[in-house]
Amino acid sequence: MTERYQKLKDRMDRREIIILDGGIGSEMLRRGVTWEGHKVESEPDAIRSIHADYIRSGADVISTNTFQLARRSYMNHFADREHMRHIGAVGLEGRAPVLIHEGVSRAAEARQQAGRDDVVIAGAMTTLDWCFRPDMAPSLEDMRGEYRETIQAFKDAGADLMLFETFNSSKEARTALEAARDAGIAAWVGFVCDWQGRLLNGETVDQVRQGLAGAEPDALLFNCAPVPDITRALAAMTAAMAREYGNGKHPALGGYAHVGRFDPPDWMFTDEYPPGEYLEASRGWTAMGAQVIGGCCGTTPMHIAALKQGLAKSLAV
Repeated sequence: MTERYQKLKDRMDRREIIILDGGIGSEMLRRGVTWEGHKVESEPDAIRSIHADYIRSGADVISTNTFQLARRSYMNHFADREHMRHIGAVGLEGRAPVLIHEGVSRAAEARQQAGRDDVVIAGAMTTLDWCFRPDMAPSLEDMRGEYRETIQAFKDAGADLMLFETFNSSKEARTALEAARDAGIAAWVGFVCDWQGRLLNGETVDQVRQGLAGAEPDALLFNCAPVPDITRALAAMTAAMAREYGNGKHPALGGYAHVGRFDPPDWMFTDEYPPGEYLEASRGWTAMGAQVIGGCCGTTPMHIAALKQGLAKSLAV
């Protein structure tokens, strides 16, 4: 555990509210930069600027621009490894760890630029295959090897924390969490939920809790779903935690919703949840006991500034 993350963890233990950043890929689109290829090498100034704006807005944790960045992301475009070597660009097999390193570097540079050395850098990683398709998950054996490989790349690059986000099953989340534990890096997990507050594979929050037993993250979050869906999932999870732990200590809970609509391969911006309305929804989450609050696709530094300025400093005892 890095010293920087330990200080954040101490704040979490004191029940302080922790502010996560907002959307990265959608914010790139909003600023006229396409997300394809992550752009951590080709558009370093744009990526640094987004990270720095989130820091200045009050984020305690910023996530790297590395969503869906793993070796499998490149392998899936080809029939097999031999086919990739035959027709693919040189270096594809080793591109993911290189871009992960660059992604962490852009965040660290922004932290220095903004003058906030206390800000924690979270290595953002989603499921190994498409996050909205739990049926596409690889075998457990493949998961274990690929998570170990990718998490080590984040740790070597200097990430303070792993943020496993938009996960669709407790099985894959547990595999990722165990790999992070073995690598010696702290981890949070964010699950994508449906309109019933269940995971996309149909798991209830009770089944999620049972599936993670013994491998719980420091923070258990819900993300990449509309505000009402996050509210429903958080309500169910806080009730489940109360039944199991009573007044005892349990993982920090939280949420970061998306605002807008997915219009593949890009994001459609809407005016459903401007910063003020998003703040009001987030106040409802903290009233339920949510402690880590941020934004997902479509949210902006203005949303994060509203959270920083408008939420209480800590949860009510």
